[in-house]
Amino acid sequence: MKIFVAGSTGVIGRLLLPKLTQAGHEVIGMTHDEERRPLIEAMGAKPMIVDAFDREAMIAAVGEVRPDAIIHQLTSLSNWNFAENARIRIEGTRILVDAAQAAGVKLMIAQSISWAYEPGDHPATEEVPLDIQAPPPRKSTIEGIVALERAVAELPHHVILRYGMLYGPDTWYDAKGAIAKKVRDGELPATDGLTSFLHVEDAANAAMQALKWPTGPVNIVDDEPAAGKEWLPAYAQALNAPVPPYTTGSNRGERGASNAKARGEFGWVPLYPSWRSGFTQSLKK
Repeated sequence: MKIFVAGSTGVIGRLLLPKLTQAGHEVIGMTHDEERRPLIEAMGAKPMIVDAFDREAMIAAVGEVRPDAIIHQLTSLSNWNFAENARIRIEGTRILVDAAQAAGVKLMIAQSISWAYEPGDHPATEEVPLDIQAPPPRKSTIEGIVALERAVAELPHHVILRYGMLYGPDTWYDAKGAIAKKVRDGELPATDGLTSFLHVEDAANAAMQALKWPTGPVNIVDDEPAAGKEWLPAYAQALNAPVPPYTTGSNRGERGASNAKARGEFGWVPLYPSWRSGFTQSLKK
């Protein structure tokens, strides 16, 4: 297949491009940064330098390539910039979908999140509605996700990957990441809220495998949703950081998610089935 990867040099894209090229696909790696051209070439892909917010340029780029599929991994999270990330989800996705439609692309794989579901007492399946009644500041995140998923769903064949909280190389949970710093500084309390995690390599594998999956959303999370009071002390220990403080209660949306559909229906098997071993393994690398 000829595959256009938008956001090809992000934490998932850097793992995904080599997997796609090694599988024999013709890969076009899109980035807005000219300096990342050599990185994309080193991963065996053809670089495409284009601004995700430049509508005419994006339509021209996708029209030139005319790929069989687009994998949407556009984010702006490296600098903790939630406003810019919401803009990418809304405006960037709209432009990318319009470019796909103009070029006759039928298949798009898109990155979403698994903590956008409405509150509940059990890990969410894909049938649970998104949390459209969320109050600020969560509201802006949910609006971005709703806009992204609705736009992508306009394509006849689409797979929406609702990823768990990413950890692994170059993520917030990396030893040099933003969350690691907060934990070392004692600024992140453990709570009762549930989180579903996902190693970035499992995220990349799912994006590649999803090229053969049927249309619809699917949770891509590990096997073990966990309360903050359980996972955060283990993460702190793996970092050799102080024991985090504990605060009762949880935040809206902290219910975790179920990967039963990905495992049972699609045969997706995570390389890191639990954060318990995953944290330790990833922080040692």
